[in-house]
Amino acid sequence: MGMFWWWPFGKVPEIEASDLDRLRRGASSPPQLIDVRGVDEWRSGHVDGAIHVPLTQLGARMAGLRLDPTRPIVAMCRSGGRSRIAVRVLVRHGYADACQLRGGMRAWQRAGLPVARPRQGGGN
Repeated sequence: MGMFWWWPFGKVPEIEASDLDRLRRGASSPPQLIDVRGVDEWRSGHVDGAIHVPLTQLGARMAGLRLDPTRPIVAMCRSGGRSRIAVRVLVRHGYADACQLRGGMRAWQRAGLPVARPRQGGGN
């Protein structure tokens, strides 16, 4: 992974918004979704079914997430910088089938895909 695994540049595997939407709705074992944006970004709208874990907390909270290592994981943020780092963190923790949502929530919303919002009074 190299010395600069945390660098927000470079390449990691990616999935297009339309492909992710198709998989999450139709696959018998849909990918696990992790949204690594901040709390206010999360509250402004997210992909339904995503787990919210700000990037700064991802490594420390990894064990408690109880992710299934046999299913793919898709990390997402606003545009792709933080989710790129999240994919590298996931890989470092043994989740080899991790990728990021290409273009992040911006791409998801540009594609006109559904956005969920927490209920009033709801937290992360």
